[in-house]
Amino acid sequence: MNRAQLTWVFFSFSGRVSRAPYFLAGLLLGLFQMFAFYRFLLAPEGSDTQAFWEGLLLAILVVSIWSHLALAAKRLHDFGKPGVLAILLFIPVVSILAFIALCLYPGDEAANKYGERTNAPA
Repeated sequence: MNRAQLTWVFFSFSGRVSRAPYFLAGLLLGLFQMFAFYRFLLAPEGSDTQAFWEGLLLAILVVSIWSHLALAAKRLHDFGKPGVLAILLFIPVVSILAFIALCLYPGDEAANKYGERTNAPA
């Protein structure tokens, strides 16, 4: 996968993405978040190391929020729904259910108004 494809998967809101790439990208983002949080917790309180991991964790969380929204919008596009429904990921209990539903619900086989084929930009 080249840089343009990675940029599209994680940061673009156009096109469609299928279940497996959505799940795997979400899992990767979660691993980055958990690793930074783990390292933050291990650092001695009040140290420069803790400040570094705190800043990195904050940066990862900001990028992850954008990426999760972009992924969810593309996943919703895959079965013909508007990407604005991705805002459901911000409702605490609904977010888990929405993620599971997006991982399990099959997309459209044929072209729809969001793209000719899945796993490609519009």
